[in-house]
Amino acid sequence: MFIVIEEAGDFLGMAHQLQEKLVMYRHHLHAVPELDLSLPRTTAYVKEVLESMGLKPTPVGESGLTVTIGGQHTGKVILIRADMDGLPIQEETDLSFASLNGNMHACGHDLHTSMLLGAAEILKANEEQLHGTVKLMFQPGEETLHGAKMMIENGILENPKVDAAMMLHVLTGMPIPVGQFVLPEAGEAISASSDWFEVIIRGRGAHGAMPSAAVDPLNVAAHLHLALQGIISREISPMESAVLTIGVMEGGNTNNVIPYTARMKGSVRSFNATLRDKMETRIHEISAGIGETFQAKVEVIYTRGCPEVQTDNGLNRQMRTTIANTFGASSFIGITQLIPGGKLMGSEDFAFVSQAVPSTSVFINAGNTEEGYGYPMHHPKTMFSDEVLYKGAAAYAAFARDWLESNR
Repeated sequence: MFIVIEEAGDFLGMAHQLQEKLVMYRHHLHAVPELDLSLPRTTAYVKEVLESMGLKPTPVGESGLTVTIGGQHTGKVILIRADMDGLPIQEETDLSFASLNGNMHACGHDLHTSMLLGAAEILKANEEQLHGTVKLMFQPGEETLHGAKMMIENGILENPKVDAAMMLHVLTGMPIPVGQFVLPEAGEAISASSDWFEVIIRGRGAHGAMPSAAVDPLNVAAHLHLALQGIISREISPMESAVLTIGVMEGGNTNNVIPYTARMKGSVRSFNATLRDKMETRIHEISAGIGETFQAKVEVIYTRGCPEVQTDNGLNRQMRTTIANTFGASSFIGITQLIPGGKLMGSEDFAFVSQAVPSTSVFINAGNTEEGYGYPMHHPKTMFSDEVLYKGAAAYAAFARDWLESNR
């Protein structure tokens, strides 16, 4: 059963009153993006803002922060997360607050962080009505898929022990209204796992005029590239989704010399653990087989990134109830209405949290294609509308309150 909060609009009203402050937070963070797990300026700023609210943030590992709100009434613990890191992209927008340091918040993490700061202020002001505890997770290293796992290893899900979790992510360049929410429907994976591999091919070099004296690693690489694509086209059911991309093929440095070595790098994405394991196994087997066929030595270095993001059916229903109560029944669409199949092939390291505790996700569009937001995320010209900041803050706060109320 999910509680309908009669005064649900109160959190929205409070969030709207914070809009100017949220814009200030976002513009500050956007101008100073930092990378991976090294976010000294970002973390210091977030800590300062939280302390100004009377909260006591605690460091979690490298650059991570957490703070708890509530606890006056016994109950469960809900975690709400924002990621804080940027990307190594030179910004090419004409925004007055554009980054000049060679990095860029091209994925909207500056908005997420600002929204969660707004949610913190709303929840702090309403601590007495929280039937349990809200734990805020300010996370570094999402883009490199390092941060969530690092924070889990440093105890973010303990003391107090987290019972459920939620993340929010902005979208841009979408053909839906700015401010419209996109919600998961059935409880299942909504974004793919992400792994990387490197193949080092060692052959025997020779003069370009004497290929018979060589074991040509470039020839091996060409055959291996084609063979690996056969995993997707011939070994995986068309009813399942997976991607194997070769992003690097390199070797040699002049036109009349067969080199000794060549190298390939690629990535693998899928939506279930069994398929993920199968693809790793087959990459090793096919690489070894192609190497043996052409008398080369082949080494595969396979690195696990993050698993798929799982969503919980009950939490998804609560999210739909909260968004409808807070913003209106027409404020959201299901993810399958925007993306056929309802799955994002991109990866998100909130997956580590979703594998540990029941979790859900919510997306909000921060840029309509017909209103000048024509570039996708991770593009040097991508932009996001400040207009959605208060809505994100309200969504974070209202969901946390409603889930605790529904699970008393």
